[in-house]
Amino acid sequence: MPDSPQTARRAFVVVIDACGIGALPDADAYGDAGANTLAHVAEHCGGLQLPVLAGLGLGSILPLLGVPPATSPVLHGRLGAAGPGKDSIAGHWELMGVVVADAPPTYPDGLGPELLERVEAVLGGAVICNAPYNGVGAIEDYGAEHLRSGRPILYTSADSVVQVAAHVDVLEPELLYERCAALRELMRGPDAVGRVIARPFEGQAGDFRRTRGRRDYALAPPTRSYLDELQSAGVGVHSVGKVHDLFAGRGIDEAHPGATNAEALASIDALIDNVDSGLVFANLIETDQRYGHRKDVAGFHAALREIDAALAGWLGRLRAGDLLVISADHGCDPDTAHSDHTRESVPLLARFQGDGGRRHDGGLADVGASVLAWLTASPSGGRGRETDLLPGESFIAASGAAGDA
Repeated sequence: MPDSPQTARRAFVVVIDACGIGALPDADAYGDAGANTLAHVAEHCGGLQLPVLAGLGLGSILPLLGVPPATSPVLHGRLGAAGPGKDSIAGHWELMGVVVADAPPTYPDGLGPELLERVEAVLGGAVICNAPYNGVGAIEDYGAEHLRSGRPILYTSADSVVQVAAHVDVLEPELLYERCAALRELMRGPDAVGRVIARPFEGQAGDFRRTRGRRDYALAPPTRSYLDELQSAGVGVHSVGKVHDLFAGRGIDEAHPGATNAEALASIDALIDNVDSGLVFANLIETDQRYGHRKDVAGFHAALREIDAALAGWLGRLRAGDLLVISADHGCDPDTAHSDHTRESVPLLARFQGDGGRRHDGGLADVGASVLAWLTASPSGGRGRETDLLPGESFIAASGAAGDA
């Protein structure tokens, strides 16, 4: 989509999945009192080695072992959720101004008999598992039975998700996708689960591996978002990784691959070099999917170091008129008794002309408000009648930088 001359700017919002930075005030209601993902990963690793993030001000947000406060930080602080939940949908939606009043349903004991019967009818027969499970553990523990019986593996978690795993030799991925899409349509109303996730896997017993063919079937955002506002203003929106799926494609012009961090980082690299204007909204998934839920702190740290190294390359190629925001969507603290997400605030690092090294603590939706202010070059945040209904306060407008060329 072409941009009008006054919006020929760029913004990059990069979400490092599950990098929480301290328990929110209501974390105890979620069983997450005292959670602090980054601080506890740092302690377990003997200190984080993240020189680029440190230089931007990660250690200026709160004390982190191995990450000293920056001498010249960019705008930095913590952001918290206004609505319920602690999953990727809640976090990404709120970053772009969609705050729901009620959390979607969860199934901490698996699906009940009546719902399970309807789900199995859609999936083409009986399932196995039907219990809260770690995704890797589900295929390790039930994969052999799945191969023998042909019955798909269905599992839930503390989040509002229903996941269906099937071996590529038992159920072709396209058929799995078709059935999960039908399941998405079934689970509406009181059973409007946040996401139905298709999980194809391959290999043999003892060596099962999830493929890169994951697909998320999410609810569409129930209200207008800052992505919609950008499109209405003629600003192009690019997504990387699972962002497109989390928004059910709403407000997004072009989707770019990011099933792994390496793939997502390559997409961001290409977009920095080739996109002349608009928003790039990216998710880096492995700190959550591959390491967070498994409490693999060494892997978590290695993924952060890979991102840190990529960030060094981005900083050398970003233009003077670019906005770069580094943040997260929730936590996944290795020190909690469970292996689910944790209800945490997330870091904010924002580099732009006029950032001034200020501290800004606020809500997740401040990111969306700031992106709109930057890309519409409006000191007022680009707000009109419809945008006034969206939450969030622009840290761009507060800096007085929105109108700077």
